[in-house]
Amino acid sequence: MKGTNLGELEELVLLVVANLYQEAYGFRIQEFIEERSERSMSLSAVHATLQRLKQKGYLISEYDNSAVSERGGRPRLIFRVTKAGREALILARDLRNGLWDSISDFAFN
Repeated sequence: MKGTNLGELEELVLLVVANLYQEAYGFRIQEFIEERSERSMSLSAVHATLQRLKQKGYLISEYDNSAVSERGGRPRLIFRVTKAGREALILARDLRNGLWDSISDFAFN
């Protein structure tokens, strides 16, 4: 289905949102990706990817007002993986695993 498959960056961001759970907001997602993947990623790229994933129905978001006073009056926008997002991740994992499992032992010689 066109438009519903996960790109590499979308898969990475979706996995990070699932890992961070209650702390899945833009800057923290960027920080997590850079720490774990040793890959530089701009905050604008994170936000664009988050918006694409929301449009696909793989993420939802809500404002967290708990730390507003510490943040100069601005709430954090927290992201969460939807059921459809989880299913997309499972499909992506199964596809990758199937491809790895089908590689001949001679392929890397």
